[in-house]
Amino acid sequence: MVKNLLNLFFPDVCEACFQQLRDHESVICTSCRHQLPVTNFHFNGADDVKKVLYGRVRLEAATSLFHFAKKGLVQQLMHNLKYRGHQQISQCLGEWLGSELKASQIFQEAEVVVPVPLHKKRRRKRGYNQVDLFGRAIALALDIPYEDKVLLKVKSTQTQVFKQRLKRWNQDDGLFSIRDQHTLKDKHILIVDDIITTGATIEQCATCLKQIEGVKFSLATMAITD
Repeated sequence: MVKNLLNLFFPDVCEACFQQLRDHESVICTSCRHQLPVTNFHFNGADDVKKVLYGRVRLEAATSLFHFAKKGLVQQLMHNLKYRGHQQISQCLGEWLGSELKASQIFQEAEVVVPVPLHKKRRRKRGYNQVDLFGRAIALALDIPYEDKVLLKVKSTQTQVFKQRLKRWNQDDGLFSIRDQHTLKDKHILIVDDIITTGATIEQCATCLKQIEGVKFSLATMAITD
């Protein structure tokens, strides 16, 4: 009864277009789900994500759920997730991609999911890591552990969306550290993040994680910039 009253006065809306959701819809409406620019990299074998990191990080497998474009539906989803506290988007996209990775042969060898971490100051301010529920949902779908305490961000940085690539490269050195290396020894690590642009952050994560004996990497993100 209470839920029905809340829905009457504060109806659930689509996180992409803000239209009221129907009873069978959750987080993203059916219309937007059909309009979202999915990549299907994990089904069609495209190596667009690998190309971003070519010569810097060797990836066993790599994919992104969506193509990212300014002023598009994906940007709206990312904005609501990162700046409006709508964590349900993270879980929704994780369940979406997780079910597809489970059906894809190229991610079957992943043994543990590790999210790109936030610095403690940023996490305290935001209250959550936007990729946490995304990574947990993927780990659940693949039936592998989720480890968010091994890779740490030790240097606080400003939002870098609009910074030039070279400036970002110079700034990002030494962002991460690791603890309890034994947890990931000899593991195939699936790194998860929200958006991949230059790949600088992923490279820093992989460089740090390579201190652990016997590791190899795959990557899954919510979106990739075109």
